[in-house]
Amino acid sequence: MAFELPVLPYAANALEPFISEKTLGFHYGKHHQTYITNLNNLIRNSALANKTLEQIVLETAGKPEKSAIFNNAAQSFNHAFYWKSLSPNGNGKLPDGTFKTAVSQTFGGLESLKAELKSAALSQFGSGWAWLVKTNGALKVVKTANADTPAAHGQTPLLTIDVWEHAYYLDYQNKRADYVQSVVDNLLNWEFAAANFGSSDK
Repeated sequence: MAFELPVLPYAANALEPFISEKTLGFHYGKHHQTYITNLNNLIRNSALANKTLEQIVLETAGKPEKSAIFNNAAQSFNHAFYWKSLSPNGNGKLPDGTFKTAVSQTFGGLESLKAELKSAALSQFGSGWAWLVKTNGALKVVKTANADTPAAHGQTPLLTIDVWEHAYYLDYQNKRADYVQSVVDNLLNWEFAAANFGSSDK
C-alpha cells in the first residue's frame, strides 16, 4: 500500500493573507510530497508496507536503525495533521461542549491557551512543532523537535503549528513570531481540535 499526498481541505489560496499560495505550494506540494515519496521508497517490500502511518510511527519510534523511516513517516503524519489544524474560517471561537469546558478548566480560557501555544512555538529551538494534546484525559501544550510527534508518546494530538522554517520563510523570512501570531489568531481550526478531543479516550 503506497501512501499518497492527502487532499488539502481548502483551496491553495484560502489561507491568504496569513499563509500565501506560494508558501502552501512549496510546503504542501514539495516538502510534504517528498516525505511521502521517501517513506514509500523506504518501506517498499518490507513488513511495514501494509501498515497505517500511525502504526509505522509507533513501530519505528526510538529505534536508531529505523530513524529514516520514522522521520519520513512522522513528518508525513505531522503535515497531514497540520493542514487540518488550519482553517480559513479560524475565527478564534471555541465550539460549545466538553472541549470548551476542558479549555476553561485547564487554561482559564481561550486567550491563555493561545498564549501557551505561542510560547511553545516560539521557544522551540530550531525545527519542530507546537501541539495541543490530550494526555491522561487532560489538555496539555507540548512541543516536539524535528520530526517527533506526540503520537509516538501515547498522547493524542488535537492541534499543531509547524515551526520548521519552510512553513513560513517565504512569507515572514526570519520573523517566526509574526507567523505564529498570524496562525494562532486567525487560522487555528478549533472545530478540528474539539472533534479530536471528543473522539479520544486517552
